[in-house]
Amino acid sequence: MDKLYTASVTAQGGRDGHIKSNDGILDFEVKKPKEMGGQGGATNPEQLFAAAWGPCYLGALGSIAEKQGIDVSEATVNVQVSFNKDGNVYLLSAELDVHIPGLDHDETQRLADLAHKTCPYSKATKGNIEVRVTAI
Repeated sequence: MDKLYTASVTAQGGRDGHIKSNDGILDFEVKKPKEMGGQGGATNPEQLFAAAWGPCYLGALGSIAEKQGIDVSEATVNVQVSFNKDGNVYLLSAELDVHIPGLDHDETQRLADLAHKTCPYSKATKGNIEVRVTAI
């Protein structure tokens, strides 16, 4: 395996802390959301995970569609990452809502499912968290 790029981020203070990338581009506070008993007012790990997954997923979608001669340059994905509790266990779940303007629902779902099979973030979550991919 050839390593193409490595992101490096240092976290301090947990869910009410600070994150900073080694290049300084990311440099901000994180806060536990109000829904989880925190003060809110800053980003949180679930938002960051969703923010990272979305562009990666769209990259996979674009690669698949390009090979089939389909333009998905206006496609969007709304990624929702949820923090859940099941008894004494905390789990993540995710929903990816995919929209491709000009494409019918079935074709959008077909491409959305293929992208989910090839996206590195989707592969990383496979079998680890519940994920729903839906054409909208």
